[in-house]
Amino acid sequence: MAMGNEHADRPDTETLLRRVHEVVGNARPMPLSASVMVNKDELLELLEEAINRLPEELRQARWLLKERDEYLAKVQREGDDILEAARARAERMVQRTEIVRSAQATARRSVEDAQDEARRLRHEAEDYCDQKLAAFEIVLERTAKTVAAGREKLRATPPPPSSAAADALGALTEEATGDFSEPFFDQDSS
Repeated sequence: MAMGNEHADRPDTETLLRRVHEVVGNARPMPLSASVMVNKDELLELLEEAINRLPEELRQARWLLKERDEYLAKVQREGDDILEAARARAERMVQRTEIVRSAQATARRSVEDAQDEARRLRHEAEDYCDQKLAAFEIVLERTAKTVAAGREKLRATPPPPSSAAADALGALTEEATGDFSEPFFDQDSS
């Protein structure tokens, strides 16, 4: 199983997406805002790695399915060989019917055992794939909800005043509070 050992030291997609969730969840809040500050490059890097890992993990799951199919074919061939051997033996040996029945029963049991084992392996492979896909679905739903909530917060937060507007606001505030350090000049008194 060389595919699993190639990237044993790299985190899987679920771990990467959980890290994204953690980064967003632990982000520092912006002053006087419900928004948070996140490192865009770090999040993009984690998401890119998760996207890159998905095909690899799906390839591994396909590899397991292929291995299962090859095993099923091998077991089917072995079962067919056992049935053929039982037929040939029964035909070569003109013996009592009980011997032939016994050989056929053994062959049938072998084939049934092989089919049971094949079904078990197929169910295990399907369960494995289903568990991985369910985990991916949960993490992706959480990430999507987090992103949607963040975007909603951004839409709800008014933009900060521009610097010209801030200077004008400062001048109005100064005028309203009355800065008496400057002499007052009345235009009518000149």
